[in-house]
Amino acid sequence: MEEQQTIMAEPREVVERSFNINKKLGPRLIEAAKQDAILRIGWTSAGEPVPKNGELGLCPDLPKGSKMRALGVLGSWVAAFGSGGNFTIQGDAGSFLGAGNRGNTIVCEKIAGNYAGYAMRSGKISIMDGVGDDAGSFMEGGTLLIRGPAGERIGGGMKGGIIVIHGDVGKSPGAGMTGGKIIINGRYPSRLPSGVTQRLLTETEVKSINAELDNAGMEIPKDAACLVPTQTLQVETPEAPVSTSDLSSIGLVAGDLHHSVNYTTCDTVVLVGETRDENASVALPLPLLPLISDGDVLTSDEIEPLAMEILSKQPFITRQNPRIVDFVLLDSSNLADAPELLMTGCGVIVDIDDLPAMNSEEIDGFIVATRTLLGMDKPVSFLNAISRVESLHVRSAHHDIDMAISRIEDGSGIAEAASLPMIGRSTKSHLSDTGTQTGMLLGLSASGQDIAILQASGIDVICCEVPMQDPHDLAHWLQSVSNELTAILRRLGLDSIELLERQHLRALDYETAAISGLRLVGYDRPLPHWFAR
Repeated sequence: MEEQQTIMAEPREVVERSFNINKKLGPRLIEAAKQDAILRIGWTSAGEPVPKNGELGLCPDLPKGSKMRALGVLGSWVAAFGSGGNFTIQGDAGSFLGAGNRGNTIVCEKIAGNYAGYAMRSGKISIMDGVGDDAGSFMEGGTLLIRGPAGERIGGGMKGGIIVIHGDVGKSPGAGMTGGKIIINGRYPSRLPSGVTQRLLTETEVKSINAELDNAGMEIPKDAACLVPTQTLQVETPEAPVSTSDLSSIGLVAGDLHHSVNYTTCDTVVLVGETRDENASVALPLPLLPLISDGDVLTSDEIEPLAMEILSKQPFITRQNPRIVDFVLLDSSNLADAPELLMTGCGVIVDIDDLPAMNSEEIDGFIVATRTLLGMDKPVSFLNAISRVESLHVRSAHHDIDMAISRIEDGSGIAEAASLPMIGRSTKSHLSDTGTQTGMLLGLSASGQDIAILQASGIDVICCEVPMQDPHDLAHWLQSVSNELTAILRRLGLDSIELLERQHLRALDYETAAISGLRLVGYDRPLPHWFAR
């Protein structure tokens, strides 16, 4: 009866079970590593087998010296971001096994799914009964050993490391690779992707690789094929289309309210993640999250006190060295650094456009792994293209994501004014009964006018590029944005940014009214085609 309930488990139940396993294992892993003990998943305390069925995101960032053994069929994102532990699966594993690995030794005794070893930097992953598509993609180092068939695009985009396959390989092996080696002891397509060539291994390479494998039964023969990148003609990549307009053709009108005196205090604070845990929500002094590449720029000892006071209160989005008030932008380039980044930052923004397309189960596995490292009370946001806004909102609502951010510059050329009704309709359809907030990532730096317009359009948080990297210039920019936004609110007679509504907006020209659905100034109502069914 208990086995039937496990098989019939709903996704939410699997996620909860997975979180509970990680929560219990966390403190025990470090202690067990000190004692050189093996922790087990899938057995009772008396040693009776109780195989797992679909648990996902287990054991992220296994500490050095830790030893884990699991029994059953595990889901996606197992043993990701490992720092030197050992993980053995007596059974199957789902997608993204050992993703972002930087030192783990992982053995899967049966089949693994897609993207095994994705973006790994070091360590060793052995899969004993075949693997799905895209294994070893974006590898930077380490060893991926596969016995049995491998799917398509193995080693796609790899930059370094070694992949060894004792079995047949699907089409397009090594597509887009710029470094590393793919060694195949089996059949592979005669037609290789552009930029990939086949050569024989030298005796020195054979000895070195077999020593690295350290497994007499898995040694590679001298006649194994070796796929390596080859030089190709480098041409300039055309730039993707950019948004065809900004928000300058949208105005803000006061309506019937009188203006406020110029010393009126205006509330511009916005909370992120309030619906999850009000006490752990992140307060933004402005509804603004600027994007900067490295958080160290904001902590220099040479920053003047007044500038530091402004910067210290303003959360930024950064890929490296976040402060405790910053959000981490997580993508394929820094995925392996997730444990340190998430431990420091106050939240995470996941660039869905930059990571491989994931199904619902894989997203659940990713969330379990990252939330285990981040903490359950900190906000998680998804960043996706504006042309996929409905998919972004549906996924965010389904997976209980705190904020769904639409990227304007996604190569589609969609105008910023046209994106407003796209986001508005999708929000009403998919997010109205959820705690998920909406965001927008602009391609340029935002002004106070931009923030006011987007807030009035129902966008909770505006993300943008910074106009400069110098910390003093950044502080001046933030202060000027704050002053401009406050002046707008006073002009409109509002004392809080939360009071901005769509009724305050007017399209200043016909084209903007046509694509945005806003009231045309003078005409003072939307154009007729917005009422047509």
